[in-house]
Amino acid sequence: MHPKEIQIERYSYDLPDERIARYPLPERDQSKLLVYREGEMNESIYRKLQDYIPEHFLLVCNNTKVVEARLLFYKESGAKIELFCLEPSSNYSDIHRALQQTNEVAWHCLVGGASKWKPGQELMQLFTWNGKQETLVARYLEKKEDGFLIHFSWTASQLTFAEILHVCGEIPLPPYLHRKAEQDDQVRYQTLFAKTEGSVAAPTASLHFTEHILQALQEKNIDIAYVTLHVGAGTFKPVKSETLEGHSMHAEFIQVTISFLEEVLRKWPNIIAVGTTSLRTLESLYWMGVKAIHNPKATLQELEIKQWDVYSLEATITVPEAIQALIDWLNKQALVELICTTQLLMAPPYQSVMAQGLITNFHQPKSTLLLLVAAFVGEVAWKNIYEFALQHNFRFLSYGDGSLLWKK
Repeated sequence: MHPKEIQIERYSYDLPDERIARYPLPERDQSKLLVYREGEMNESIYRKLQDYIPEHFLLVCNNTKVVEARLLFYKESGAKIELFCLEPSSNYSDIHRALQQTNEVAWHCLVGGASKWKPGQELMQLFTWNGKQETLVARYLEKKEDGFLIHFSWTASQLTFAEILHVCGEIPLPPYLHRKAEQDDQVRYQTLFAKTEGSVAAPTASLHFTEHILQALQEKNIDIAYVTLHVGAGTFKPVKSETLEGHSMHAEFIQVTISFLEEVLRKWPNIIAVGTTSLRTLESLYWMGVKAIHNPKATLQELEIKQWDVYSLEATITVPEAIQALIDWLNKQALVELICTTQLLMAPPYQSVMAQGLITNFHQPKSTLLLLVAAFVGEVAWKNIYEFALQHNFRFLSYGDGSLLWKK
């Protein structure tokens, strides 16, 4: 069966409200860890993660950093307009470049209170920089299919848009937490190794990692490599159509280096993806390599992975062949880094080729993240895993507990 035909109701389960973790635990690595392998499940904690991973494996983590993407404006009438910055306009080649813009920038946003705001109207927010009062202006340009195009400009023109968001914005906690961001969220909703700004949601599987865990992994000769996938708000978007065909998968920016690809070549197949974002990145890289083999002269846009691409591409090419082809393509382009987008939707019967294990939190019913888990461990296994987690008082969603899942 093609994933387009999947009835999303099959990927639902009863998640009691009290099982959603509203806040993180005081200590990151004290979160519970469900370890699943070949039908067997055990309960542990993240602090003991190294006990469940063999020597010489490679853990792939996402080093994206969450930006303060929620901006509040007030009209003269007092009406509140809330902007959620999703991604830059197509004028910019990638998120990093757009975040480094000074003076002005255009951004795709979700708008709370949009009915109170008309095209062409400007909203202002005052802020203080170096002891001087400055102004951020948001102008409504046009309505788009999945949001609005907004033009931002600011008076402290030496500041980048990333700095503007830091001064004027708030950390965008997931909507299902039903609370405003607090001071602690500035730290706790970032991973220990958050580095490259661009996400509007944290790669939550990595929120449990501490210096102790990193040290314990290193002592066991378990390596860590980093990719960047900037998580979009679409990660929270439930599948509202009856079948998957009616769902539009959000595009997300990938950023990886040739040295990372070379590390993958050395370590494969002994790879564990830390988080669904890392797994989507790894799988996307394989399929980009497949495309590069079929078309060595492909443009970057032709290599990018669209929502249903992988279900029609030849899957007989080995991982080493595909990754080497992608390295060769980058070398021919005189590039040391790959920056592009992916819309990869992993759902049954998709077979993961890049990782043997997946570290991930417990996800919302009827979500593409749950579909990814089902594809990774199998149709029966995901239900057993989630039933076990519910029966054993695991905490769910972004600030909740997590799991180490070995591939079916």
